[in-house]
Amino acid sequence: MSSDARKPPAPAHPVGIKDIARALGISTGTVDRALHAKPGVNAMTRARVLSTAESLGYRPNLKSRKQLRISVHLPREIALFWDSLRAGIRQAAAPFAPALHLDFKSYPSLGEGDIPLFEDALNDGTNGLIIAPGNPAALKPYIRKAARKDIPVVCVITDAPDTPRLASVSADPFTVGAVAGELLARFQPAGGKVAFFTGWLSTQDHADKLRGFESSLAIAGGRLQLGPVVEAHDDEREAHRRALAVLREHPDLTSIYVSTVNSLPVLHAAEQEGRLPGLIVITTDLFPELVERIRSGIVAATVYQRPLSQGRLALEALYQFLFNGACPSARIHVVPHLVMRSNLELFLERLPVDLEASPSLAPDRTVSRRLDMTSASPRAPVPRPRRQRRSVAP
Repeated sequence: MSSDARKPPAPAHPVGIKDIARALGISTGTVDRALHAKPGVNAMTRARVLSTAESLGYRPNLKSRKQLRISVHLPREIALFWDSLRAGIRQAAAPFAPALHLDFKSYPSLGEGDIPLFEDALNDGTNGLIIAPGNPAALKPYIRKAARKDIPVVCVITDAPDTPRLASVSADPFTVGAVAGELLARFQPAGGKVAFFTGWLSTQDHADKLRGFESSLAIAGGRLQLGPVVEAHDDEREAHRRALAVLREHPDLTSIYVSTVNSLPVLHAAEQEGRLPGLIVITTDLFPELVERIRSGIVAATVYQRPLSQGRLALEALYQFLFNGACPSARIHVVPHLVMRSNLELFLERLPVDLEASPSLAPDRTVSRRLDMTSASPRAPVPRPRRQRRSVAP
């Protein structure tokens, strides 16, 4: 029997929430909460509801909406990373215009100024949100409020676990850190001391990278020792100042891993101290100023988190949920790419389409050519609450 013969006949009338509830023997309220990612429904029940909705041919009634509005709230700094993410979101949205309107809003840096924007979006007719939660604990009550108002939230780059957000999209941060740790351990089989530079350890993404990095060092037998762990708060001047202090206080340092895009100030500090020839450096992501450093061998490798792909996947997941009622996976992971001198040129040739164009999209090669981006200017560090995980280098 062919697969077509096994398909259920098309429904004689539009399938509604009552039909799904009747088929499963549960209340319409439970079905509604499951379909709209509201709290109070366990994972098994939600899966049954979504499966039954699909088999019955359920489609949400969005015909009366003239336009879907999605608010995108992302940091301005560091622009060379977040602009790539915005470009991916725009690419994914292009085929759905004019029925889909994107409302981009920016705040200074990760975890600073995002809550007021979130509050405004809850009251301005927004149908869905894409955010990068820098301080998940502070955002938790607002994401809950969004769920109560049937406004789905997709987290990108970073996550807000234990909240009713619809989905998160990331280059699995634990894996990113683990890849960097394994690579450094292989580069230094005799061992040494490595400094770890991050943004905020209170941010889920950054803390998970550290855990992944530590796990690889442990598997490698502990020959490469984790030295100072530095929170630079995505601030260029702070990263430079702290890198200088680390290099001066640790003359035995043999390697550095910068787990965020804020690597240039660290490289400048190492150059200023005359330490670059003796250091193995692993960075994160790819941007114009990093290219020549990879070509020359100053940077041994960079772990590219594919922000264009992350932006596309976040937009597609949210749009398909809003328009078709298709519930995405709770966690959507992209596979990070390792860029080294040996594959740099090939990688740059393919970067305009970010290696993996969505099969349903025709990427705008002009928009996605992110090697024209410039970095944000430095600013003074802004204090923010953060959880202390270990002693942090000055």
